[in-house]
Parts: sequence; structure tokens; C-alpha cells
Amino acid sequence: MAFTEVLLIKPVDGLGAEGEQVRVRAGFARNYLLLQGIALPVNRANTKYIESLKKAREVRESRDLEAANETVTKLAALKLVFAVKTGEGGKMFGAISTAEISAKLAEAGIEIERKRIHLGQGPVKVLGKHTCGIRLHGTVTVDQEFEVVSENPIEAIAEEAPEVEEREYRDDKGKKSRKPRKEKSGK
Repeated sequence: MAFTEVLLIKPVDGLGAEGEQVRVRAGFARNYLLLQGIALPVNRANTKYIESLKKAREVRESRDLEAANETVTKLAALKLVFAVKTGEGGKMFGAISTAEISAKLAEAGIEIERKRIHLGQGPVKVLGKHTCGIRLHGTVTVDQEFEVVSENPIEAIAEEAPEVEEREYRDDKGKKSRKPRKEKSGK
């Protein structure tokens, strides 16, 4: 397989940030990176251009880090409460997923992509207090607490009928069973 070196102009997830020289497959470089204007071939003229991109990247990363730290302070002051419909015994209808958390944060003025929110156990399906992890930056993550409450009063589970004592029965052949056999009707 043929590989080639390219200089990235824009950041590419899983590959690198702008200003980096990366080794990729020749077809990927030729058919995607170079055509989309995401990378440039490695040569002397382009290396000077890359130096200016590295400086711009440092400025962008510091700005992103500051924005992430500001978001951390906003999240610390924010209390998330989800009111859900419940049935008997407080059993929830549906679940709280990362999409609902992202939408609730957007209502509070904090835009966070749902893919940056991590619920360790999966969607929340029980009432109570829970925690989700939010990755704001490569080095900044925060644990956000939220509460799931019932929007209607919780009804107690209806009492079941008392259990009937089990008796042992013997069938025609003398074997023990827990239920009497149904009588076969004669034809």
C-alpha cells in the first residue's frame, strides 16, 4: 500500500489538527483530503504556510480552553430537573437520554452536542438523582448532576390478592402434583 505525507490545513477527527504533518494512504490524500481543501502536499512552499497555521491553531485552542472553562462555571451554577410522567409505583414512561439532556442545557443557554454527553449506564429509567459526564474540551470534563422527578403524584402499587396456600394433589396413578388435573369429559 502506498502512503504519502500531507500537511493538514483544517483539523480532522482521528487524524490530527491543522498545521500537523501526517502520513496517510495515497488514495485518501488524493481523493478526499486534497480535493476538499483539507490538506496540502508536503513541499517547501507549503511548510511556511503551515507555520502560520500552527500559530492560528494555538490561538484557537487557547480560546476553546477559555470557553470550556467558562462553560464549567455555568454548569456548576445550573440545576437540571426533568419532570416525567410515571405510572404505578413511580415507574417511568420512557427514559432520559443524552438528547434530552442536551435539549435541557440548550434551554438554559448552554449549547453542548449530545455526543459530548456520556451516561455511563445508558438512558436513565428511574427517578432520583443521577450524574452524567460532559467532555467540553480535550482536557476539560465535568460531571453534571441532574434529577428526575415525577410530574404527577406517585400512586402506590395496588395490593395483590393474598396468596392461596398450595396443596398437594395426587393424580390417578398416585403421583404428586401441585394442581388438580382437569377432568376429562366423556364423549
